[in-house]
Amino acid sequence: MSVRLASRMGRLGTETAFEVLVRARALEAQGKDVVHLEVGEPDFDTPENIIDAGVDALRSGWTHYGPAAGDANLREAIVNYINGSRGTSFSADQVVVTPGGKPVMFFLMLALLEKGDEAIFPDPGFPIYQSMIDFSGAKAVPIPLREENGFRLDVEELETLVTDRTRLLIINSPANPTGGVLERSDLEAIARIAVEHDLIVMSDEIYAELLYEGEHVSIATYPGMAERTVILDGFSKTYAMTGWRLGYGIFPQDLAASISKLMVNSVSCTSVAVQQAGLEALTGPQEKVAEFREAFRKRRDLIVNGLNAIPGISCILPKGAFYAFPNITGTGRTSREFADLLLQEYGVAALAGTSFGAAGEGYLRLSYANSEENLTKALDRIGQAVKDLKG
Repeated sequence: MSVRLASRMGRLGTETAFEVLVRARALEAQGKDVVHLEVGEPDFDTPENIIDAGVDALRSGWTHYGPAAGDANLREAIVNYINGSRGTSFSADQVVVTPGGKPVMFFLMLALLEKGDEAIFPDPGFPIYQSMIDFSGAKAVPIPLREENGFRLDVEELETLVTDRTRLLIINSPANPTGGVLERSDLEAIARIAVEHDLIVMSDEIYAELLYEGEHVSIATYPGMAERTVILDGFSKTYAMTGWRLGYGIFPQDLAASISKLMVNSVSCTSVAVQQAGLEALTGPQEKVAEFREAFRKRRDLIVNGLNAIPGISCILPKGAFYAFPNITGTGRTSREFADLLLQEYGVAALAGTSFGAAGEGYLRLSYANSEENLTKALDRIGQAVKDLKG
C-alpha cells in the first residue's frame, strides 16, 4: 500500500545540515576521520547551573502540563531580558514559549499567510524560512544578500519587492549563514518600509548575544515597529542548549493569542522542567555567555585568516553568529561539488551555500563552533583540496 500524501507536503523543504551530518556519520562508521563544520550548534556543554536547575525541576514535580504560552515566571524573565537588552517595553502576555525557535516561524506563518499572500525572506538565509512560507501556500520572495554589501540586504532593492500582497518580511541579524549584521541605517529604512506598507516583520534575533563588535539593535525599537514586530529568540545558541528545545517569540498582543491557540492544538505546552532550566539561564550567572562569545571570536579569527591564506578562497570577516561564509569560486567548482569533495575525499563536513538559497552559489557555510585544533585540521584539509584541484 502506498500512502497518498497531501499536496502541501511537496512544498516542504528541509535543513541540509542534518542530511550532511548523516552522511558524515556514515563515513565515520567506515573509519574515516571527519571534522564537523556542518551543524550550527555550540560544541560547549550546557552550563552546570542550568543543568542542575533542570534536574531539580524534574525531581521537584515539574512533570505535568503547564500553560500553553509558557510558565509565568519564565515569561516575565524573558520580557525583562528583552526589554533590558533591546530597550523595548513589551509585556509578559506578549511572550509565547515554544519547543525551540522553529515553531515561532511555523506558527507565525500558519497564522498570517495563505494563498495569494507574499512573504520576503533573506537569500542566503536559514532554509526553514522559505520552507514554511511555501508550506503555508504563500509566495516566497527572496531578497538577495550580497558579499559586496557585507551580506546586508539592499534597502532600495527591498522596496521594489514589496507589493500590495506582501504580508511578512523576515530579517535575521546577526545572520545565518553569513554572519552579516544589519546597520542602524538599514533597520531605520526597513522600519519605514514596514510601516508604509503595513507589514509584519519577523526579526530573528537568535544570535543577538553572539555579536563581536558594536551593540545589538532590534528593529522593534523604531517608531511604529513595536506593534508589528515579532522577535524570535531562544536559548540554544546563547547557552549551548540546542538539545533542550527551548525558544520563544514576542508577538503583537492579538497575534500572541493566536499563537497560543496553535500551541494548544499542536504540542499543548513546552516541557515545564526545561522551562525551569531556561529561567535559571536568564536569571543565573552570565559569565559563561561571555566565555562562549570570546571563544567563538578567537575561532572566527582563526578560520577566516586561514581561509584567506588559501589561493582561490576568500572570506570576509563575519560580525556575528558562528559561521564563516567563504567565497570558493576560485576553485572552479560549484558550491555543491566542492562541499561533496571536501566530505568524501578530505573528511571536512561543510554545507554548500546553495543549501541556504540560490544566492548562496559560489560559497560554503562553515560552522566554527568547534575546537581550534579541529578548525586547524579542517583548514589544512581544505587547503590540500584546493592544491590538488589546481594540480
